[in-house]
Amino acid sequence: MKKQNVRTVSLIVCTFTYLLVGAAVFDALESEHESKKCEVLREIEHQLRDNYNISESDYRLLETVVLEGVPHKAGQQWKFAGAFYYATTVLTTIGYGHSTPNTVSGKVFTILYAMVGIPLCLVLFHSIGERLNKVSSIAIRQIKKLLKCRDTDATEIDLIMVVTTLSTITITSGAAVFSRYERWSYFDSFYYCVITLTTIGFGDMVALQKDQALEKKPEYVAFALIFILFGMAIVAACLNLFVLRFVTMNTEDERRDEAEALQAAAGAVRVEGDVITANGSILSGQCPQEAASFTDLTSVCSCTCPACAPCHAFPFRRSYSFRKRSMKLPRLLSRRYRIREQQQREMQVMHSERELQVTHTETQEDLCSSSSSSAHLPSSPQTFKRNSV
Repeated sequence: MKKQNVRTVSLIVCTFTYLLVGAAVFDALESEHESKKCEVLREIEHQLRDNYNISESDYRLLETVVLEGVPHKAGQQWKFAGAFYYATTVLTTIGYGHSTPNTVSGKVFTILYAMVGIPLCLVLFHSIGERLNKVSSIAIRQIKKLLKCRDTDATEIDLIMVVTTLSTITITSGAAVFSRYERWSYFDSFYYCVITLTTIGFGDMVALQKDQALEKKPEYVAFALIFILFGMAIVAACLNLFVLRFVTMNTEDERRDEAEALQAAAGAVRVEGDVITANGSILSGQCPQEAASFTDLTSVCSCTCPACAPCHAFPFRRSYSFRKRSMKLPRLLSRRYRIREQQQREMQVMHSERELQVTHTETQEDLCSSSSSSAHLPSSPQTFKRNSV
């Protein structure tokens, strides 16, 4: 099983396990508080209805008016400042939900605007993150040169530390500003900054929604928009470095697999004297060195007569050579194809042995008759017939 598949399965298991653990923790932390809050609100509702003699329908109407009037406390949401704020939340995929289009044309334009703008914004954040990492690497090299370090290269750990520090400074400073203008606690402001810059955007806490800030506080509006755009670029650079290592590991494994496949395709397997190439073609015969060694043999005679005794000094033994460059190449050839080629070669060998047996019988009779009369006479090419392969 490939490493990429193992890693993907492991990520799926870890993600679902993480979801289950998170659900269990949130259930333990928030369920009891939710029940108590619901009971308190019901008691207040009954007291208001009893004290002021409000009917059920009148109370629901009052509740709707209060909820619908909350966004308008910040001023008109769809003037240029508020519309720019809404467009920013759309492109950055924050989606607070503090203001939404009510007309059909506005909803249609939001769909088209998001389909084009979200990829553009993601590319922008990625480009800014790359430039930020480049500047950080240059700064790290200069600092290491000033400190006279042996290794002046900026490693991934160094970049992660620098970008994480910048992200922490951005979030903490932004939390201080929002705590002052929105009159939130510092912890709530820090929570708002994290939820905003990670594009979660619950909408439970939204800036620029008090005291008509969209109309009366332009400097605060400019700070909020710059904080969202610049802060998301820094956080994106930080997350990009964390994710880059995993992507690099997958890319390295894929390239390694491709290189092994190319090496296997370029290699060849030598089986039983025949070269089987990657495309399935078979080059019969032996290599030049093996062919030369076969022609140097004197005879293939197997009799035990004195004249043929020297033949056993060079017994014929077929050479088998097997060269394998990759374990994946034999899989390219089907088993049926190899069995068929093996059967054809065995038939050829049997046919050759039959022809050699006839020639060998005649040669053996001649050699035996001549050895009985003169065993020490020098042999000549006309006296002894030698068969070589």
